[in-house]
This record gives sequence, C-alpha cells and structure tokens, in this order.
Amino acid sequence: MSTTDRELRIGMVGYAFMGAAHSQAWRTVNRVYDLPARARMALICGRDTPKVAEAADRLGWDAYTTDWRDVINSADIDVVDICTPGDSHAEIALAALAAGKHVLCEKPLANTVAEARAMTAAADTARAAGVRSMCGFNYRRVPAVTMMRQMVADGRLGVIRHVRATYLQDWIVDPQFPLVWRLQKDRAGSGALGDIGAHIIDLTQFVVGQRITGVSAITETFVKERPLPAGSSGLAATVDGNGSVDGNGSATGPVTVDDAAIFVARLDGGALATYEASRFATGRKNALRVEINGSLGSVVFDLERLNELEFYDATRPTLEQGFSRILVTESDHPYMSAWWPPGHIIGYEHSFTHQMRDLIEAIATGTDPAPSFADALQVQLVLDAVTRSADVGSSWTDVEPALTAVAV
Repeated sequence: MSTTDRELRIGMVGYAFMGAAHSQAWRTVNRVYDLPARARMALICGRDTPKVAEAADRLGWDAYTTDWRDVINSADIDVVDICTPGDSHAEIALAALAAGKHVLCEKPLANTVAEARAMTAAADTARAAGVRSMCGFNYRRVPAVTMMRQMVADGRLGVIRHVRATYLQDWIVDPQFPLVWRLQKDRAGSGALGDIGAHIIDLTQFVVGQRITGVSAITETFVKERPLPAGSSGLAATVDGNGSVDGNGSATGPVTVDDAAIFVARLDGGALATYEASRFATGRKNALRVEINGSLGSVVFDLERLNELEFYDATRPTLEQGFSRILVTESDHPYMSAWWPPGHIIGYEHSFTHQMRDLIEAIATGTDPAPSFADALQVQLVLDAVTRSADVGSSWTDVEPALTAVAV
C-alpha cells in the first residue's frame, strides 16, 4: 500500500459492544483502503481497570486509562471516538472539541435536544479551526444503502411517495432480563426509540434526501419493573429512587424508557412515512427493513440480506415487470472496490470500516464528514417530537427546526 506516513492517533472511550465494533474497524481500515493517513490505536478508556486492560490487549490498543479526561488532555491524541452510553456523550464531546480533537460520537448524538444543540454549536465553532466531527450512524455505510441513495438521487424511483421502515429486536422479551443501562432513561435517554429508531430515521432521511417535518406517535413499556443486574447491592435497588423487592426477595427497579415506538410522519418533499421500532418483536434479532415507493419504481433493503437490494422498475414493459434482486458486490458498487471478487459478500462489521475510511479521508483532506453533528441534531429533534406526540395522546407534532443548516 502507498498510505502516507501521516498518523492519526485515536483515543476511544468505551470498550463494550460498540467499542469492539469500532476497534475492529480501526484495526482494519488501513489494511483495506489506501488512505491519506494511517490510524493508530493509541489509547482506550474504561472505568474498570482489569476489564479495560484486558480489552486493550484483546482489541489491539497501545495503552489504556480509566479516566476519559486523560484521552482529552493527551497531546498524543488526534481523534476522540466516543462509544459510551448517551448520558456522557455531551460532556466528552464538548471537552474534546474544545481541546482541538476531532470527534466521532456514537448515535444518538445525545440524550436531550439541549445537549445535541450545544454539541452542534461546538462542532460549528471547532470546524472554523479545522476540527472535524461526525456521528456514527453506521448503516449509511452499508454499500446497498448507499446505492439506494444513489438510485433515488438519479431519479430511478421518480417522485418519492412512501417510506416504510421497521427495526425489530427481541432481546428483552423475557421479563426477567435485568435492568441494564439501556432500560434507564437517565443513562440511555430513551429505549427502542433512540437505540434503534434513530437508525431508521437517519437511514431513510439519508436515502430519500428529505427530512421528517411532523409525526403522530405511540410508545409503550410492556415490562415496567425488572430485576437489578447480578451483583447489585441492596442500595442499588433504589434505581431512580423507586426500587423495590419482588415476592422472591429479589431487588427490582423501574424501566423508565419505551420498549416500542410506532409513528407516522410527513417528509418535507411530500412523502408519507411509517416507522416501527421495537425490542419486543419475538423472533426478530436485528431486523431492519426499509422500503421506498416512488412514481417510477420501488426499492427494498433488508439488513439480514445486507448485500442485496430488491428493485421494481415500473418503466419496464409490463411483461417484464417484477421485483428483481441486485447483488451489491461489484467493484463499482459503493465501498466494494477494496474488498473481494464479485459475489463474495461482506457483513455488519464492514459498515464500521467504511465509516472510519470516510472519517480519515475527511480529516486528512480538510473536508466535512457526514453525518455531521447537525445531521444528528435533526434526528434528535425527530426523537423529541415522537416523545412529545406520544405524551399527548398521539397528537400531530411538528419537528422543531434545527436553526442551523442540515444536509441529509
């Protein structure tokens, strides 16, 4: 490879699910793509010393720390990668941007609109000094999804009329599943809505090039009390100040987020849309599906078949019409030129490698990566509108304006 000697030293905060996915991408990106800079996995941060030390060794980081401020304050760090729960995104990102570090922050951008606005304003200020920021909506980087966007932009579907999106999981169907941080509003911000609903909001706006302007929503929490995680003390039972003990003597706490969210929406280009996000869809493990219907055709993406698109071309002669399968593995398909011969499929983890590729290129060339914090703020405003609508009996609720330029 002819990658230059320029080095971007990465400091990552968090080492669990997303930390592992990001680490795999940082390890891989320069071994696959010829880029204008090389990522060095310099420092990883986590609160538990033995666990973060083990993670540093296993995931391939040079060093570790238990204080995220060490990442910010280190002169040897160029990029701060935030893979923590949402309640710490704003504090870490604001400190990193103020210190002149480039920032990659996992989605959703923050737990509140106010935090997201502050982060976007800080990113705008930092941009003037050449500091770049990006939010980690990795599904944009699935080659088939990027190709969908190209097909819409090229007019292959004509006027977009319908957007239909679902993201379904079942990992908390069991009422005995413990009260992990994703089920606590003060840590996660929201439940299925922000965790997986944010993905389909961003993905669909990205694909069709339209923004959601208003919603009517309903949310539900099916299991309202759960056991505390193993190892919790009796004092820890007072989660949100409302802990209790069940009939078996086990400590429990309230679930303070939604288990499912369903809403209809209008987009600013005239399309109508439906969205469903649930972590109670029994049998569905990670089922993300998006269908776009236009005046000239339709296109469908299914994450469980992420190397494929279904395409209906209504301009074909009637006798030839029908949904056709497009295998998105050719070298001229988005991102695929660096991978395998045609027909050799890629997987979930590759979307993160593509994300790091785009971020490195943007930093090295002085351009703005996408999705920006402004893009992520717009998603946050939709999440907020959904919550407000559900709180008032599904009344139609407009999405607040971002008050800054947003490109989807």
